[in-house]
This record gives sequence, C-alpha cells and structure tokens, in this order.
Amino acid sequence: MTGRPADPALRDRTVLVTGGARGLGAAAARAAAAAGARVLVTDVLADEGAALARELGDRARFLHHDVTSEDDWRAAVAYATATWGRIDGLVNNAGVSGGLHAVEEQTAEEFRRVVDIDLTGVFLGLRTVIPAMRESGGGSIVNVSSAAGLMGLVGTAGYGAAKWGVRGLTRIAAVEQAAARVRVNSVHPGMIHTPMTAHLGLGTGEGDYPAVPMGRVGAPGEIARAVVFLLSDAASYVTGAELAVDGGWTTGPVRATAPTTDPQEDR
Repeated sequence: MTGRPADPALRDRTVLVTGGARGLGAAAARAAAAAGARVLVTDVLADEGAALARELGDRARFLHHDVTSEDDWRAAVAYATATWGRIDGLVNNAGVSGGLHAVEEQTAEEFRRVVDIDLTGVFLGLRTVIPAMRESGGGSIVNVSSAAGLMGLVGTAGYGAAKWGVRGLTRIAAVEQAAARVRVNSVHPGMIHTPMTAHLGLGTGEGDYPAVPMGRVGAPGEIARAVVFLLSDAASYVTGAELAVDGGWTTGPVRATAPTTDPQEDR
C-alpha cells in the first residue's frame, strides 16, 4: 500500500493533562505528545512533572497545579493560551484513592479530601476550560472516572462516590456543551498498574487477576490510547459516553466453569 501517511491524531492541538506527573496521567501525556499534541503537564509533584516535560521535548511544558484551587486552574488556562494560543483538549485525570475503608470507618475529613480532589477538581476544570474551548470553536474533554464509578466497589466510600459523581458531571456537561462543539466523555479504568495500585502487589501476567474476564491487570498505555481516541476527530460524534477500559470487570461476574445444565431445563 502506498500514499501519504496519515496525520497524527492530535497534530498541532494543545492538551492539558492534570495529575500528569506519573501513572495514568503521564501515560496520557506521552500518548498525546506522540499523537502530535502540544502538552501542558500539570501536577503537585513538581520534580516528576518537570522531568516528564523535559522528556517530551520542546512541545511540552510543566506547571505546578492543585486541582482544588480555582486560582491554579485560571493560571493553567492562562499559561496554555499564552504559550500556544488555545486549549483543544483537557484530560481531567488528577485524583487520589483515599485508601480502602468501609463507609462506617472512613472519616468525614478523608471523605471530603477525596471528593474535593477527585470530583470538585474535575468540576473546576470543566468550569474554567470550557469557556476557552468555546471561544476557539470547540474541543474535547476526557474525565478520568473509574470502574468504581460504574459499580459498588467495597471499601471505596469517598473514591467511589467521587467517581460516580464524575460520571454524572460528564453527562451533564456533554449535553450542555454539545451545541458549542465541546465534547465531554468519561473513561473508566479497571485495575491498572500504577503507583496508586502498587501496594496491592498485583501480578503482570495472563491469569494473574482472575477477578476480571480477561484475567489480567491493565497497563497505563491501554488507558492512554482510549484517551487519545476520545480527544481526536476519530471520536467526533462521541459525547457523553462512558468508556470502560477494564478487561470486562464491570460487565459481570466471572464464572470459573461453564454451567453443567441447560438453564432452560428449569423453566
């Protein structure tokens, strides 16, 4: 097959990635840069974030950014537009887990902290970035929720509540902004190898995670590819979608063996 190679999916677009210093955020920043985007990596982890920006080269910048701060959000948008003239994509990725606690065991203080970062931070991002996107004719926002935002996951009172909130906020913003050509979608990672899950000691091979139908833990790059798809024109007719990238975890329980009888026999 001959002919001109396809243009990179995000050629000459500006993408802001929160929580971009490591884990899923760093993978998304790398994937966006590889797809041709100019990337503003933001995080409270200054050393790691700055190192990633250097790795990505002169089309990337790092900015210290607390997603719970309205001033920091305004500064991030102002920096991106002053540097590159516009913001075409936002990856609302910054988040914390808050640890595993039953509802009656999680403190109100910790619950508020998780919700403030994982949900209010997403709200502030939407609130600040959408006007800039509308002014430039549109854009794409990807909110990183979780499999915990699609099911009741034991021990995730604050985290799960926040991720369900991100799911709802995504749909509301998608409906409100569709006419302005601002698409808003959510990605729902399952169990992925990141610094957030490192303490669980999960294996990396096939069959190491039987809780999901595909039998393994995911890699950050698998989430990043889904993010790039939603940021790109390949998803031009996609808004308000909830994309689970979880090996089938939220599809249903895993059955170890096939049924031994025909279910119709008991009817």
